[in-house]
Formats: sequence, structure tokens, C-alpha cells
Amino acid sequence: MTHRRAVLLMIVVTLLWSIAGVVTRHLDAARSFEVTFWRSLFNAIALAVALSAMRGAGLWRQIATGSKALWISGLCWSVMYTAFMVAITLTTVANVLITMAIGPLITALFARIFLHHHLPPRTWIAIAVGGAGIAWMFAGDAGGQGASLGGTLIALAVPLAAAINWTVLQHISHGAGDPDADAPQEDMLPAVLIGAVISAAVTLPLAWPLQATAHDLGLLGMLGVVQLAIPCLIVVRLTRELPGPEIALLGLLEVVFGTLWAWIGAGERPADTALTGGALVLGALVANEALALTTRTTRRLA
Repeated sequence: MTHRRAVLLMIVVTLLWSIAGVVTRHLDAARSFEVTFWRSLFNAIALAVALSAMRGAGLWRQIATGSKALWISGLCWSVMYTAFMVAITLTTVANVLITMAIGPLITALFARIFLHHHLPPRTWIAIAVGGAGIAWMFAGDAGGQGASLGGTLIALAVPLAAAINWTVLQHISHGAGDPDADAPQEDMLPAVLIGAVISAAVTLPLAWPLQATAHDLGLLGMLGVVQLAIPCLIVVRLTRELPGPEIALLGLLEVVFGTLWAWIGAGERPADTALTGGALVLGALVANEALALTTRTTRRLA
């Protein structure tokens, strides 16, 4: 795969990810936990079919005998699936996406604390600026409806779970403290399926009695397959072609696309505090990742 094709595919991934907010705004009767249940259920079914075709019976043996890390990763995915959709039903799409965008900075901070990775000054500055942007957005929510503030706080669970997930995966890939560090690394893709199953199982009792119409099921089925399962499989493949910082930088397009879809397709204009806070967060992330790419390119050329 050429680099240009990989970049184009990553842009397609962000477009698919970004449709959740605007699609959710057009549901008839499904709300809160029921929205999460149906999306996670359809995602689990799609992933089970796709991964079974790719891995065969070995997929289910791997899940049954999976390591602690595989299940921790699956639990993190379940938190991400659940918190995202619950937050979307409580606050604006822009608030949720901007809060999620701080994930790479939280991940960098966790890597410093738990894996003792060195963080360059630019990353510390980006963490401070991004944190200020989120704090500004929280301050704007605090003056409005309690549900909106609650939704933004729930959305914060998504980057926190993602940071834990990534830290665990980094620990495994580096074989820290493992005498068998040279052995082949465990395939962590089934964790995505585990997370979908856990999310659906946990939210079903909270969603009962189910009220989704046929129209709702069609939209939520599309989210589970098109907005989650397909881009998840694509992005795993792209990790072989694109460096992490470049994927993180391109992934920020989800914030832009998602906010625009909600604005155009559902008339949901972001609040001024969300726009200001979002500009700080995105500016910090873009500057940090762009400088990281420049540094790596310079080193390779040298």
C-alpha cells in the first residue's frame, strides 16, 4: 500500500467515525443506554462475522484462553463504546468530540507515569494547553444545563479508557519485565469484539424496556457496522503503514467532520466556549504531532 493510499483510507476512517452524532440526532424513540446497546450489539455481530472469516475457529479459542491484557483491553473498549454514546445523548456532539480529542495527550501523560517514557517539552506544553481548553469548555457547561455538563464529564471517560488501553498495549509491545519478550506478541484485535459484547451485555438491563422503532434499528445498525466495525478493522491494518503520530494527527479530522455534520444535518451549532476550547485542544494536538513528525523526518534524513 502506498503512503498516499494509506492517508486517504485514514481520512475515510475519520469520515465514518464522525457520523455517530448526526445519525443519533435523527432517532425516533431510542435513548441513552438503549442507543448504546443496539450500536454495540450490531458492532459485535459485524465483528464476530468479520473476525471469524479472517481467523476461523482460532478466534474463539484465543478469546477463551485470552490473557489478562486482552481482557483489560476489551474492558477499555467497552467503556469507550458505552461512554461515547451515553455522552452524545446528554450534550452536544462538539463537546463530546473535543473532549475525546485530548486522548493523545492523556496517553502521553500515562506513558510518562506508568511506562517512564520521556516526554519532550513540546508535549508538556501541549498537555497544559489542551487541559486549559477542556477546562474552559467545562466552565461554559457549568453555567448551562446540568445534563450537558454531565455528558461532557461522561465523555471524559472515553480518552481516559483509551489512554489506559494504549498504555497496556505499549507495555505488551515493549515486553517490559517479561522474560519471553522476544516471543511473538499476542494479537489484540479480538479485544475490540470483547469490548462490544461487554458493552451490549451491560447496557441491556439499563435499556429495558426497549423502545427503538424499525427506523431506529436501521440507523443504529448502520452505526454498529459502518461507523464502528468497518473503520476499526481498517485502522488496525493502517497501523502497519502509517506512524502513530500521523494516525493521531489525521484522526483529529473526526472532530472537524463530526461537528460539521451535526451543525449541517441537525442544526446543532457549537457553543462559543466549545469553539474556543476546541481551538485550544486541536491547536495543541496539531502543533505537537506536526513537530513530532518533523523531528522524526529530520532524524531519518540525517
